[in-house]
Amino acid sequence: MPLSATQKKQIIDEYATVKGDTGSPEVQIALLTFRINALTDHLKGHPHDVHSRRGLLSMIAKRRRLIYFLQKTDKKRATEITKKIGLTN
Repeated sequence: MPLSATQKKQIIDEYATVKGDTGSPEVQIALLTFRINALTDHLKGHPHDVHSRRGLLSMIAKRRRLIYFLQKTDKKRATEITKKIGLTN
């Protein structure tokens, strides 16, 4: 389920560190979180959709790697983004 352009723009504007920021770890983590939540809702209604489940696990792993990277470079930013998106650390 792809994000619409307006949803993506709202998420980018909310989590961007500077104006025009689209590639920072915070933005990437937020976009992945939105997609993960949408796919999780889909899988609740379609529990046998194995291909989507595999994609979900891949997105979760990528988000985890981004959070670990951010923790190594700047712990304060990592804790802020995890609290903001609602993850427990």
